[in-house]
Amino acid sequence: MKKINYKAIAKNVIDLEISALKKLKTSLNKSFNQAVEAIVKCQSKIIFCGVGKSAKIGAKLSSTFSSVGSPSFVLSSGDSSHGDMGSISKKDVLILISYSGETQELKNIIQYANRNRITLIGIVSKKNSTLYKASDIKLYIPEVKEAGHGIVPTSSTTAQLAMGDALAIASMKYKKFGKLDFKQYHPSGSLSVKLKTAEDLMVKGRDMPFINQNLDMNSALKIMRKSNMGVLIVRRNNKTVGIISDGDIKRIKDKNTDFKKLIAKKIMKKNPISIDKDTLASKSLSIMSEKKITCLCVHNKNNKNKTIGILTIHNILNANIQ
Repeated sequence: MKKINYKAIAKNVIDLEISALKKLKTSLNKSFNQAVEAIVKCQSKIIFCGVGKSAKIGAKLSSTFSSVGSPSFVLSSGDSSHGDMGSISKKDVLILISYSGETQELKNIIQYANRNRITLIGIVSKKNSTLYKASDIKLYIPEVKEAGHGIVPTSSTTAQLAMGDALAIASMKYKKFGKLDFKQYHPSGSLSVKLKTAEDLMVKGRDMPFINQNLDMNSALKIMRKSNMGVLIVRRNNKTVGIISDGDIKRIKDKNTDFKKLIAKKIMKKNPISIDKDTLASKSLSIMSEKKITCLCVHNKNNKNKTIGILTIHNILNANIQ
């Protein structure tokens, strides 16, 4: 029996899908811009619907849209004709996905959308189809060669997915949907860890080791030991003016200085490095590494002199951020 070269088969499938994506890229026109504008101006939900493999693509895209600030859900093509079309409102944008554009299950939905003047975006490969002609915005997917004897939906579904992802990211950019916005929709998992900010991890409130700049170091040392943080934030009139670490105290003691006679402002490091509360924890760790320090003051927006928290290297590493 002749040995099958499965690696060659895999490469052929990938080549076919790459070719499909290249054709899609060159076919993009002003309709894509119109689709993005319709999505970002949508006052309600983005609804996806398809049949078969296209339905699976729609489900993935709906999830992506919801995660980047465009609320979305999937409409079952089978259930739509049995009452579920009532879930579509005139403020929604309806995106139908179909290779042929003639799928029977979608025709009732097309008629309903047109009759009720619901914005209809068609992602379709046949320009003479019912879906293409009926769509307010037509997103053409070029006809491509499929893998598996040319009959298994592979290249075409890859192109459908890429078109939808492009719409999602373009809409995200238009809305200026950033990392912190993205974090709100991903409170769990590895994405959440990567997007944790200084505010998420910092020590704050009553646990903050604040001292007055004129406090004697004997008293300051007691506060440091009580906080168990190895650092003190020195203030004057409730504004941060310096920082003292346990390392600073050790160095002073090693010099045989009369420690009891010193006050905080005499040994503090002036103008400590402070970061905005929305700074990513990973970036904060990078700053610590670059400056060779183990903690950062945290402020709110541009008010650098008003420390609201302390972020230590231990806070970051304990959150499994590297």
